[in-house]
Amino acid sequence: MPGLTSAAGVVGLLSEPEPELQVFALKVLNEQIDSLWTEVANSVGDIEALYEDPSFPERELAALVAAKVYYNLQEYNESMIFALGAGKLFDIDHEGEFEDTIISKCVDTYIALSGTVPANNTNQPPSQLTTAFSSNANGASSISAGLASPTTPFSQSTLPSKSLLSRQDSTTTFDPSQQVAGNANLPGALPASVASQTSVQKQLYAIIDELFERCFQGGSYRQVIGIAVEARRLDILRRVIIRASEDEKKQRKGEDGDFIRGQELMEYVLEICMNVVQERGLRNELLQLVLDLLNDIPSPDYFSIAKCIVYLNEHTMASDMLVQLVNKGDAKSTAVAYQIAFDLYDNSTQDFLKKVRGDLPKASEPAPAATTDDQDRMQEDPPEPRESDQLLKELDDSAGVPASSLDGNQDKKGAELSPEAQKAFDSIRTILSGTKTIELDLEFLFRSNRADMAVLNKIRDSVEARNSIYHTAVTLATAFMHAGTTNDSFFRQNLEWLGKAVNWSKFTATAALGVIHRGNLGQGQKLLEPYLPKDQIAGANPSSAYSQGGSLYALGLIYANHETFALDLIREHFKKATEEVVQHGGALGLGVAGMATGDESIYEDLKSVLWTDSALNGEAVGIAMGLIMLGTGDIRALEYMIQYAHDTQHEKIVRGLALGMALIMYGRQEGADELVNGLLDDPDPILRYGGIQTLALAYCGTGSNKAVRKLLHVAVSDVSDDVRRIAVMSLGFILFRKPSSVPRMVELLSESYNPHVRYGAAMALGISCAGTGLDEAIDLLEPMIKDPTDFVRQGALISLSMIMIQQNEAMNPKVGTIRKTLMKAISDRHEDAMTKFGSAIALGIIDAGGRNCTISLQTQTGNLNMSGIVGMVVFTQYWYWFPLTHFLSLSFTPTAIVGLDQDLEVPSFKFHSATRPSLFDYPPEQETKQEDAPKKVETAVLSTTAQAKRRAQRKEKQQRRESMDIDQTPTTPKTVNLDDKMETDESPPKAEEGQESEKPDGGKKEGDAQPETAKKRMEKEKVGYQLENMSRVLPPQRKFISFPDGRYQPVKKPTGGVILLTDSTPSEPKSLMELKAKKTVKPAAAPVTLQDRVSEALGQQEAADRDAQGAAEAAGVLTAVDEDGEGGEEAEVPQEFDYFTDEEGGNEG
Repeated sequence: MPGLTSAAGVVGLLSEPEPELQVFALKVLNEQIDSLWTEVANSVGDIEALYEDPSFPERELAALVAAKVYYNLQEYNESMIFALGAGKLFDIDHEGEFEDTIISKCVDTYIALSGTVPANNTNQPPSQLTTAFSSNANGASSISAGLASPTTPFSQSTLPSKSLLSRQDSTTTFDPSQQVAGNANLPGALPASVASQTSVQKQLYAIIDELFERCFQGGSYRQVIGIAVEARRLDILRRVIIRASEDEKKQRKGEDGDFIRGQELMEYVLEICMNVVQERGLRNELLQLVLDLLNDIPSPDYFSIAKCIVYLNEHTMASDMLVQLVNKGDAKSTAVAYQIAFDLYDNSTQDFLKKVRGDLPKASEPAPAATTDDQDRMQEDPPEPRESDQLLKELDDSAGVPASSLDGNQDKKGAELSPEAQKAFDSIRTILSGTKTIELDLEFLFRSNRADMAVLNKIRDSVEARNSIYHTAVTLATAFMHAGTTNDSFFRQNLEWLGKAVNWSKFTATAALGVIHRGNLGQGQKLLEPYLPKDQIAGANPSSAYSQGGSLYALGLIYANHETFALDLIREHFKKATEEVVQHGGALGLGVAGMATGDESIYEDLKSVLWTDSALNGEAVGIAMGLIMLGTGDIRALEYMIQYAHDTQHEKIVRGLALGMALIMYGRQEGADELVNGLLDDPDPILRYGGIQTLALAYCGTGSNKAVRKLLHVAVSDVSDDVRRIAVMSLGFILFRKPSSVPRMVELLSESYNPHVRYGAAMALGISCAGTGLDEAIDLLEPMIKDPTDFVRQGALISLSMIMIQQNEAMNPKVGTIRKTLMKAISDRHEDAMTKFGSAIALGIIDAGGRNCTISLQTQTGNLNMSGIVGMVVFTQYWYWFPLTHFLSLSFTPTAIVGLDQDLEVPSFKFHSATRPSLFDYPPEQETKQEDAPKKVETAVLSTTAQAKRRAQRKEKQQRRESMDIDQTPTTPKTVNLDDKMETDESPPKAEEGQESEKPDGGKKEGDAQPETAKKRMEKEKVGYQLENMSRVLPPQRKFISFPDGRYQPVKKPTGGVILLTDSTPSEPKSLMELKAKKTVKPAAAPVTLQDRVSEALGQQEAADRDAQGAAEAAGVLTAVDEDGEGGEEAEVPQEFDYFTDEEGGNEG
């Protein structure tokens, strides 16, 4: 039929009584509706009437025409309803804009309808809050009772059905969890007809099932997974994975082999859970589904199972999996068990690891050998409460519980174990305690230390040591640069400088030893013995309280996140302490060492000190309470801290408690919304500050849109500069897994009129983009180096060092310029003190851990790095209290690959890196210039005197030539410039001669030619080189690593850190690497053994004695009591920071 120019005649047929004419009209309109819909739109009511007429023979055709009319009118909801009514006439296989749009709308509606299923309560905060608080709510009988709060902002007894973080404003979008009335006026709202008519829903589900089947036939399983996750249909998700495995099995026609398609889809779901899903409840359900599916596979991926177990906090499943692997008996399964144990330590809390160690089988008789820490000794004791065991057994018998399940745990612990299994379980306990990982990290940092002492000397010489802020800056730079390397030689070699530390500078300097010796588990207590508090003896010289408090803080940093005897030692000193400074350091040490243990007794000890209402130790106690209860969501602790924060008059205590509450809500996500909103509604700006910190820690690493929206709202609306600053800064914690999105988000904020907002934007970039060298972030930070406000420049310098950590010229050409900028800022005598302080810290961060550490807020396997995140959060509080800067060392992660064999020994072998050596090489060391040293005035020589000297030299040379017996080839004499110019009798420096030979063109400076030279040298290098075991491997380099060695192969894809290796030829002798840190770090002892006498005869003992003497001298300096009191005189800030000009400076007086 030729195309119609007008639809008037055809539309008129719709009013005819004969159905044949109406059907004819509908068929014509259906074919040409795209060009005639404007005329048909006025008669769409007639078409709807035909569809609703039960006696009309072509109702589906009428529905299809009506759907197309509404589609052209952009009424997509009505169009979808009529398209569903069209039945088979709506062909989803037909390619067209109409079909694609309707299918998309059907999918959205399916997702919205699935979100209203009552059985799925993943989006309901009450269940999350009940989970968060039930274990510590004293058996509250109801949700409202469990959530009751003693303060006004928390008086809400009922909770809304959706997250409290969602603001009801003009930007509110469609929410699947609130159907019909809740979304009535929002774009994309679900029509009431779809929600109420079951027939329409059946047609919708039929369309979706047909769509799914088409995806299955085409192998597009991931599309179905995406729809199922958004719709929260776990049954569909399970069906997809099983269907993919069955389809692969049919394609292979029964052939044996690994069916990897289903495993790949499960890995895809796991990736979605970690990076896309933002709701904790939905994530847990998805992980539980993946865990069930993985366990059904004959040869499951144990590493994916371990990742799910950590997220779900299922310690019994972790121990069962380790037992299952060990009981297999083969070497590879044991190596996999060891690798999982290492991964569990990296990703779990101390409380979780303690439970896993307790669930592992033990021999029937406890071994007499001493364990690595007190926890293992406690766990080896047999259970004592026999009466309660008997009572539980009687109750279980009455309930009909099988005897096998009754004594399952006892059988696990009392069963006869083979020597190999017993050895494996003992090794797993050692790994789970963290001792092995910490020991290997210490060894790597010790043997690979590349710290540049010239930089430290430059910092020390550039600032006035008598000023406390500068002394603290040098101390912090030293600590960061040597973090974990055990190299404290800078302190020993600069005793005079160290002696200028007074009061809190002495506290910080002593605590720096904990950063330097972090992980030195064997010698940590002995190294700090001279500084630790001691019982005072009459007539003895008392040691400084500041060094005592700093030593407790240092002890906690050495044993950070590692619950050993050190925790009890610090606790003992803390309880005995009477001076506030010692209590301050003891509280910080307790918090760091007992992180996330949830120990109620330590919490009560801290609370008793808090009752004294001392501002000095109250801040540290508040932080320590949060560290002990990290991530527990303990409601009793929160209620007490909220009440005390409102009762006390000390701002420092309120600030410490606010941060402590944020730490308690670490990772709670929706469970923290009640606390967040309550704190943000408080009139006290410090508590609002804590509310933002709570939001940042609860949603850290999730990329939550609602959290980001809330932070941006507070950043531009709060009246407090402190709150606005932390709101912008917290964006870095929420989005650190998506670093490329942060520069775009804070671009406008970095140009704000408010310097606090600009500082927050700078720190957000540093936190989220740490170690990435991201160009977009650097481009935003470079102009901020010249900001008119000093603390903004400070934040920009610190953030640049975080981003540029472990970057070289090949990875980022700007790193050299940034390093020069940092050195220039520290040496500029006209620069502000705060900027110099930031520059000094930045120079320590950029070379952290001897240039072998990066800053990472997630672990090697992609989970949240709990200690790293906590360290970064507390570090940002250096704004108020400098000693908290040391917490940044918890974020330092060694970048190495350490291969271990099945005996947990370090074999000597090589692996391959498919890159050029210079691409990931260490940056060059700083060149030192002796420009500041006074130069000798050169003696002027007249030109006539020089000419006389040259004549005499020529005459002497001629006489020597004539006296020889053989003829010599005459040499071409140098042309002499006989200008009447004064010369000096000083010979030109050798550096100039070297520069002439290096630069034949003579026109470019050395710095200008360096990038081109490095680039040419890199191009000439051969691609691919060998690396020794325990070598530095940067995160971007890991994808180029392979193991061509035929003997040792990793049990999983290398992700950095400790990698277990399988030995293909275990019968052959193996070469092991010597662990140098153990031998060198040990302090000197009296020569009582033959080996010691031999070492002394060879002179090794003398070197150890010298080191011990240097350490003793440093201890004597730091423990000396300050002659000045707390309010003693201190060196004034140098005058150049007042920005006097030369003329003004000369007249000042």
